[in-house]
Amino acid sequence: MKKKIIFGSIGVALIAVLAWFGAKNSKSPIEFETEKPFKTNIVRKTVATGKVVPLEEAEIKPKVSGIIEEIFVEEGAVVKVGDLIATIRVVPNVGSLNSAQGSVKTAQLRFDNTKTLFERNKGLFEKGVISKQEFESAELNYNSARQDLSNSQNNLDIIKKGSAAGMGKTANTYVKAEIAGTILEIPVRRGTQVIESNTFNAGTTIATIADMTKMIFEGKVDEAEVGKIKNGTVLEVSLGAIEKKKYLAKLNFIAPKGTEENGAVQFKIKGDVTLDNQFFVRAGYSANADIVLEKKDSVLSIKEALLQFDKKTEAPFVEVKVGDQKFERRDVELGISDGVNVEIIKGVTLKDEIKIWNKASKKEEEEEKG
Repeated sequence: MKKKIIFGSIGVALIAVLAWFGAKNSKSPIEFETEKPFKTNIVRKTVATGKVVPLEEAEIKPKVSGIIEEIFVEEGAVVKVGDLIATIRVVPNVGSLNSAQGSVKTAQLRFDNTKTLFERNKGLFEKGVISKQEFESAELNYNSARQDLSNSQNNLDIIKKGSAAGMGKTANTYVKAEIAGTILEIPVRRGTQVIESNTFNAGTTIATIADMTKMIFEGKVDEAEVGKIKNGTVLEVSLGAIEKKKYLAKLNFIAPKGTEENGAVQFKIKGDVTLDNQFFVRAGYSANADIVLEKKDSVLSIKEALLQFDKKTEAPFVEVKVGDQKFERRDVELGISDGVNVEIIKGVTLKDEIKIWNKASKKEEEEEKG
C-alpha cells in the first residue's frame, strides 16, 4: 500500500514538472523591444586632416655671398617692408677681385690720357687753333673716361665690400624684409656663410616671414568624396592645440591631380580660415576640417542599428511588429546616413514599431541574470 502511495506521489510530481516545462516552452524564448521611426535632421560629413599655414610666406635670401655679420631681429618679431634683418660681410672671390683691379688700372690709364688731350685741346680752342667740334669731341672722350673709371672703382668696391660709396642702406650687404609680417624662423646665426640667390642656386634662407593674420587650412580628402565638394563649401576647422574651439573656413582650392598614399588616392584642398582675437593661431598647428557632403532637414529616420540585410541580396530590411511578439519583414529604401541615424525613403511609417533585433527585453535580461 505504501509503495502505491509513493509511486503515485512521484507520478503527480512528474506530471507537474512536465506541465511547467511545457508552459515555459510555449512562450517565445526572447522578448524583443521595439522603436518607432522619427523625424530628424541628418548631416553627412567627412573629415579632412591637415594643418593651418600662413597664406603669405616668404623666404628672405641674400643678394651677395658672404658671412652673416649681424642679425637685428629675433623669431616672433613683427616687421614692416624694408626693415633691416641682417648685414653681410663680403668675402671677395680672388679671380673676380683681380679682374676688377685690372679694370680699374685700365680705366685709370684711359682717363689720364683723355684728360691730357682734353686740357691741350681746351687751350688750342681758346686760341682759335682748333674748331669747336674738335674741342667737344675731346671733352666727350674725357667725360666718358671719367665715368668708366668711376664705374670700375665702384665695381671693385662692391666685389671687396658688397657695396659702393653713396649706396647707403640700399647696398646688397643689407638684408631687408620684403613683406610685412612675423619672423617665423631664422635658420642662420652670426658668422654663418651664406650664398646669394641666382639662376643656378636657390641661395641660403636668412629668414622666413609670414602674415599671421591671414591663415589657410591645408588638408587632403579621399577620391570617393572629392567629387561631392566644391569651391565655396564651408568647413569647420578644429585645431589640436586649441580645445573646444572651431574656426570657419571657406574652401577655395581643390587639387586637379591626386597623389597615392597607402593605396588610396588623396586630393589636396585649401580653405581661407576666419580668425578672431581670442587665441593666437601659430603656423603649422595640426587641424581637422569637418566638410558637409549632404544635409537633409526633418526627414523620416530610424537608428541605423535597426537595419538588417538579406544574406543573398544584401538588400536592407526591418522587422515591423504586427502582434504580440510577432514581426513581419519590410524591405526599405534608404537615403543619407550620418552613421547613427539613416533616412527612410520608403518602407515604414511613423506609426510602425520596429524590432530591436539585437537586444532582448529588460525582463528577459533580468531573468537570464537570475
